[in-house]
Amino acid sequence: MPMTTINGVEIQYEVLGSGGPWVALTPGGRLGNDDVRSLATRVATGGYRVLIHDRRNCGASEVSMAGDGAEHEIWAADLYALLQKLDALPAVIGGGSSGCRLSIEFALRYPQAVSGLLLWRVTGGAFAVQRLREKYYGEYIRAANNGGMAAVCATPHFRERIAARPANKQALLNMDATQFIAAMTAWDEQFKTGADQPVIGASAEQLRSIKAPACIVPGNDNTHPQRAAAELAQLMPNTELRPLMGEDIDIDVDPHEHWDAKEAALAAILLDGLRQMKK
Repeated sequence: MPMTTINGVEIQYEVLGSGGPWVALTPGGRLGNDDVRSLATRVATGGYRVLIHDRRNCGASEVSMAGDGAEHEIWAADLYALLQKLDALPAVIGGGSSGCRLSIEFALRYPQAVSGLLLWRVTGGAFAVQRLREKYYGEYIRAANNGGMAAVCATPHFRERIAARPANKQALLNMDATQFIAAMTAWDEQFKTGADQPVIGASAEQLRSIKAPACIVPGNDNTHPQRAAAELAQLMPNTELRPLMGEDIDIDVDPHEHWDAKEAALAAILLDGLRQMKK
């Protein structure tokens, strides 16, 4: 797959579809573009060019602790620069979970570049913040404190980043552990503020300012509760809420395979949302 330098970091990306309006889709967590490729392919067959990419510190892209702001803000800036490079703006921006946070941040930063939003598994609430702070930052801060950057390389996530891009090992080992901890701690502190927000990463005032049309598919677990999607839909002025999974279940995160089984239905909702945005 193609690689390109975006904001000083090597980013892997792929474009699915040969014509039509541009759509960019981003998976959740720090998952790579493999996690969203099948869904993106379904969307592309509806007559769209769909960009998927490995964010920095994800997939086969370069690891980097550089950048200003929260992690999802840095990801949004990278995606904007990548779409600019591909002459793909304006575009519909979409994603699930952390990809949803990236998409909302993108709309806040670059309103002129967004023709619509496709948002699923909206993240919100104190439980989600507490759980994800540990998953995204806490375990790596402890690893670096206890064993330096060699210990960071040995964590499951960064072992996978090294396997996908061997040069990431030396890049990590070359990092100063103190600076790595400082960057992760700053991201953690910024993430912590999400406990007081309707959805993690954006205030009610910010969400009301988003004018782009949006199709929102609620999640169904303690990290992605339906109430977060419902509140998002109430705050953003031009949205359609499209339930898919039924009532919330009392678990941390609904397993991926449950959502994978609903991929065709999710794609149909997103394609219908895209058609509505054209009207």
